[in-house]
Amino acid sequence: MIRLFGTTALLLTSVCLQACQPQAGNASVEEVASDAAADSGAVLFTEIGYEGQNPAFENLPENDTAIENPILTGFYPDPSITKSDDGYYMVHSTFAFFPGIPVFHSEDLVSWTQIGNAIDREGMLDFEGLGMSRGVFAPTIEYHDGTYYILNTCVDCEGNFYLTATDPAGPWSDPVWLPDVGGIDPSVFFDQGKAYVINNDAPVGEPLYEGHRAVWIREVNPETLQSIGEAKVIINGGIDITQEPVWIEGPHIYAKDGWYYLSAAEGGTSVNHSQVILRSRDVMGPYTPGPNNPVLTQRDLPENRPFPITSAGHADYVQDDDGNWWAAFLAVQPYEGNHYNTGRETFFLPVDWSGEWPVILPAGEEIPRQIPSPTGVAAKDGHSARGLSWQSDFSDGLGFEWMSLRDPLGEAAQFTESGLRLTATDSTVEDLGTPAYLARRIKHRDAEMSLSVDAKTLPESGKAGLMVFQNATHWMSLTARASEGGAVELLLEQANGGEGEIVASLSVSELDDASPLIFTADMAGPDIQFAFQSNGETQTVGPVLDARGLSTQTAGGFIGAVYGPYMENDAAP
Repeated sequence: MIRLFGTTALLLTSVCLQACQPQAGNASVEEVASDAAADSGAVLFTEIGYEGQNPAFENLPENDTAIENPILTGFYPDPSITKSDDGYYMVHSTFAFFPGIPVFHSEDLVSWTQIGNAIDREGMLDFEGLGMSRGVFAPTIEYHDGTYYILNTCVDCEGNFYLTATDPAGPWSDPVWLPDVGGIDPSVFFDQGKAYVINNDAPVGEPLYEGHRAVWIREVNPETLQSIGEAKVIINGGIDITQEPVWIEGPHIYAKDGWYYLSAAEGGTSVNHSQVILRSRDVMGPYTPGPNNPVLTQRDLPENRPFPITSAGHADYVQDDDGNWWAAFLAVQPYEGNHYNTGRETFFLPVDWSGEWPVILPAGEEIPRQIPSPTGVAAKDGHSARGLSWQSDFSDGLGFEWMSLRDPLGEAAQFTESGLRLTATDSTVEDLGTPAYLARRIKHRDAEMSLSVDAKTLPESGKAGLMVFQNATHWMSLTARASEGGAVELLLEQANGGEGEIVASLSVSELDDASPLIFTADMAGPDIQFAFQSNGETQTVGPVLDARGLSTQTAGGFIGAVYGPYMENDAAP
């Protein structure tokens, strides 16, 4: 059922999707472009809304002393977490979206707030021409001696690099490249005045089988992180190479009780994902596997369980002020088979380190939806695992969560007293450039999205409206263009493995000049229905579409689906 939204607008902190300086303040009406200065040909979007629900929580009562999983909904994969004097910080992969590498802060490991993006300036990284699932993979954040470090890989860019900041809200330094470190997933471990970089790379010699990888370690200069020692393999293949384990990656080292513990993901990032643990008395190894690996997985559970959480792994540990250990990790919530449109999300569990070896979750146990809160209280308003309502009229600019594809939009996106004015670029979502598209993550299995446009600003050539996007060959949209005699032509389009095709079209006449044209998309698992509202009446457009094309099971890659305002010209390639 189509519903329109009437929730209270949130106050959004500004982030520049233009070529701006980091730490730009909140964008007030006075600071954004005036209507008179708006570019000719721009389309005016006046409001955007979202209402999401997770049916897994329908029969689960709220608990004021628990936090709920996932702690970050929507595609926030590959979490890495660190602690400093003023709380905890966490970062995630964003691939070829801009800005990249969101930075979250929490004072208590319960409520998380995004405070910035580490890649937030034009020219820091070059995503031009990249597929959406390339770009920045699996960042690691560490705090050491007053400085925050992010190590990361830019796939199909220049390789591995690091950033530094004294304030994790930014600004972060320009990337410093690590030319000697190959592969992906670099992390840094500081220990007694020395530093080590650990990463995934190809094994020595020819791989023995598909997915045969290795974890490497090298000593680096603690100031520059450049290599000063020979690289050495400390995991070959995985815990037991005779079993041909695949995709050992995401390594982290922790020091505890005279041991060095090496944690890594194993099994690939799909349903066989897991987390394993090894240890050594010497940071350079050799490392011995623990007796109860994997210490986290969901691959041993029945496939037909209700509301499953699957593909768990890629964990990072952190210790709180009371000495308790916790793990942030990724997992997914499929609605059918391995189909999920929300992408890989961030989950959180306590780590049982009462013995010599850590255990995140005993074998055969399901990841719990609720866990006891570290502080004894639930997360503050805005925690969205169960559900979320959100609405904005764009008057405060864009929050840190908003993204564009590959590069900043510059003057193509202007915020005025009346709303967002979006001007078409030379690109569309079907090429590898930067189209006039602003995106937010879809955060729940069932989600209703709405977008209002001033019909008087619709183009006669081109189209503008609501875009739901996975990648260049998997998306769907409801857009409109001005037609003869004051009418508006609506187009429902879908790309499901190739170029976009028109699924349905219709003409709407006699629009009320005082009312906006409202586009809606109502998604329930594998189904999505588009509709519009004009003159106070709601009408569906076309059939219910198959939303499984928004899942990586169909579309490939590593990202989740997003939605937002879109515009293109007929002249765009």
